[in-house]
Formats: sequence, structure tokens, C-alpha cells
Amino acid sequence: SNAFLRRYLLCEVCVSDRRNLSLLDDRAIYTATKAAVARAHGDYGAALSSLGFSVKYLNAHTGIVFLRCRKSHYRLLWSALPFITSLENRGQRVPCFLNCLHVGGTIRTCQKFLVRYNTQQLHRMLPLCQSEAERSEIRKSVLSCTLKKEADDEEEEDE
Repeated sequence: SNAFLRRYLLCEVCVSDRRNLSLLDDRAIYTATKAAVARAHGDYGAALSSLGFSVKYLNAHTGIVFLRCRKSHYRLLWSALPFITSLENRGQRVPCFLNCLHVGGTIRTCQKFLVRYNTQQLHRMLPLCQSEAERSEIRKSVLSCTLKKEADDEEEEDE
């Protein structure tokens, strides 16, 4: 049925200090996003959008996150993203905003977009690295965005 078609929002967590990205986890993103939807659309919107909502992937090096929701409700989620001004984890508040880079019907289309995007990011981030170790860590992290373990998720797309 149509209700179960998915949308994936490929977002980037933008922070002023990139070291703060290491504080992020799925739960922090999940909680902040749900709170933002409630602020933007009230309890009804929050209840609707929480159906089938999950954080599918988070890369704490690059700040890339995949949010999954039902196709019928993705605008509720998407339009609430500007209401996120910080994420909280382990008692620490990280001021940030979520920049939606791409909305796709499958993880795979988002990945294709992400590979192109990450290649551009790599050229931007490498010159900022302090050490060779940091450079190889960034390179590894950016290129590991293929999310192999999520491939089995694609089966749901055509329900």
C-alpha cells in the first residue's frame, strides 16, 4: 500500500566545531528531530511523522545522516528540520543545524548522491587536516559511506 512507501532524507549536521560531531549518536538526532516536528506541526504532526520514522545511518566524522520516514509524511519532517538548533547527548548540548542535501525514494539513490557530494567534501576537508593520521581517518570515513549493511533494506521499497 502507498502508506508504506519510504522517503530517505540525506542530511548533513552542520556544527561550528567539527570535533563536536563525535558527540552525536542516532538517539540524539532522533530526539531532536521529533522535538522539531512537534514544535513545527504540533502533537498531531509529531504523531503522524513518527510512524515509520528512524535514523538509518549516521557518520560521526562527516556529520552525514539518513532519516527514513513514510513518503506520505516526509514533508512534515523536511519542513521541521530548520527548527533544529542543537543536539543533546551525554549532558552536552551541541549547537548545530541540519542541512537537507537530498530526498530520495531509496537508500541507493541517496548513496549515489552522497558519493558525489563526499568527493567534493574530501577536497574541502583534507587541506584542513592537522596530521597524516587525521587525513587517512577522514579519507576512510568519507569513502566508507557505501552503507553495505543497509542493502537488505531496499527490499521494502516496492511493498
